[in-house]
Amino acid sequence: MKQLSDIKQVSYCSIIVSMLLPSTLQIGLADSPLEIGSKLELFVDDYLIESMNGLELKLHQLIPREVVMVHDEPWEGSGCNKYTVFQDGSIYRMYYQSWQITVDEGGVTLPHQVFCAYAESHDGKKWTKPKLGLVEFNGSKTNNIVWAGQGSNNFTPFRDSNPDCSPEARYKAVGGKGQGGKLYGFQSPDGIRWSLIQEKPVMTGYAFDTQNLVFWDTVREEYRAYIRDYNDDVRGIRTATSQDFISWTSAEWLEYPGCEEEALYNNQIKPYYRAPHIFIGFPTRYVDRGWSDRMRALPELEQRQYRSLSSPRYGTVLTESLFMTSRDARTFKRWREALLRPGLRFKDNWTYGDNFLSWQLVETESDIDGSPRELSIYASESYFKGTSSRLRRYTMRIDGFVSVNASMSRGELITKPLVFEGKTLVMNLSTSAAGGAQVEVLDVSGSPIEGFTAEECPEIFGDSLAYVITWSSGRNIGELEGLPIRLRVVMRDSDLYSIRFE
Repeated sequence: MKQLSDIKQVSYCSIIVSMLLPSTLQIGLADSPLEIGSKLELFVDDYLIESMNGLELKLHQLIPREVVMVHDEPWEGSGCNKYTVFQDGSIYRMYYQSWQITVDEGGVTLPHQVFCAYAESHDGKKWTKPKLGLVEFNGSKTNNIVWAGQGSNNFTPFRDSNPDCSPEARYKAVGGKGQGGKLYGFQSPDGIRWSLIQEKPVMTGYAFDTQNLVFWDTVREEYRAYIRDYNDDVRGIRTATSQDFISWTSAEWLEYPGCEEEALYNNQIKPYYRAPHIFIGFPTRYVDRGWSDRMRALPELEQRQYRSLSSPRYGTVLTESLFMTSRDARTFKRWREALLRPGLRFKDNWTYGDNFLSWQLVETESDIDGSPRELSIYASESYFKGTSSRLRRYTMRIDGFVSVNASMSRGELITKPLVFEGKTLVMNLSTSAAGGAQVEVLDVSGSPIEGFTAEECPEIFGDSLAYVITWSSGRNIGELEGLPIRLRVVMRDSDLYSIRFE
């Protein structure tokens, strides 16, 4: 077995994380290791992975929870959508498009103008619509409207984390489309009272006819925008950057290697708050299935046929949300399977406008006693129906978008060479009662390093967001800090979501 002094004589060593059994896979050489430091690394793509055998990357589904809001106020209605949700200190803030949309054989009718409305919560579950006294509706300001007029149909705020941001512009937003495509910038000192940053739009020349968004990228230290445009009449997503929120680069199309072209609505992209070097997005897939016996068997055929008198898509288009991720902000791995399907609800469902996810997810307490905090995200439902739509909360475990998944049959994973910083290896891991995990350290030639063998690693089983890997030898993986290593994972009936050296 190799000693640490021996490892320092080679170009790099390999660390093997073996679940249950040591692997017989051969380890190849790589040109240079990945410098991951102490960053959290998610298995949402193959960035860390050199090879897998008997394993797969598995996309996990969102879990439906309670309806958190019914949009039944006179200034709201069946078209409420385009939600922005984020935690701001002890308050959760929500902004949304507020309107009634009625579709019949005569077309689309809007009984009142489109507003941006506001709600807030202290736990992300129970939401209130504060009476703000800002915008008049039917002779009264007793409502939760924060903006009306230019840009209100897709007004999308964010809290600006740019350290050079002025106090009067601590909150910013973009909104608008208009003839020729115009996106305007807005600012606010408190997230409630808004004003135009300037009379001129901050960006022009693109479609903008959906929820366009901007945020400050803390890793790259720039503003990043994701906007709607059309590529040969197909709905798609572009991205641009800015140093001052006013002047923007030309917007480039996102790329999805290995994916067919699909119509995408809202993009809902933002760096993941626990790993801001990784972008995650929840775009809405727009699918026109056309009329067929199967389409006619979907819920509420009569309403569907009636809406289609105005436009065929109001009868035959279906919408659902996807998951995608990127490490360069432009090239995305887009999962072809849906993250949020229309589901088993047989009323007010399987309709264009349903299953649009909010921009940004938040941490919330679990409803299960003794369980750790989880991720919450929100989705529209009952779109186009009657005089009110609804918003439902969905949850997922922290880091739980995608896992390295194994059946009861043994599978193996080898990572690319890594260089880390830290004294411990922590894994977000779930196993069955019969599953388990072990950790082993190998050098570059594939020989176990004394003190880090699988036999010296107590078997791991259970479910935790942060398992600390230990060895009975008492040796600490921090001894390998700064050296190129590999992780090798052998699994059965297990899910590995993320790793971090601390």
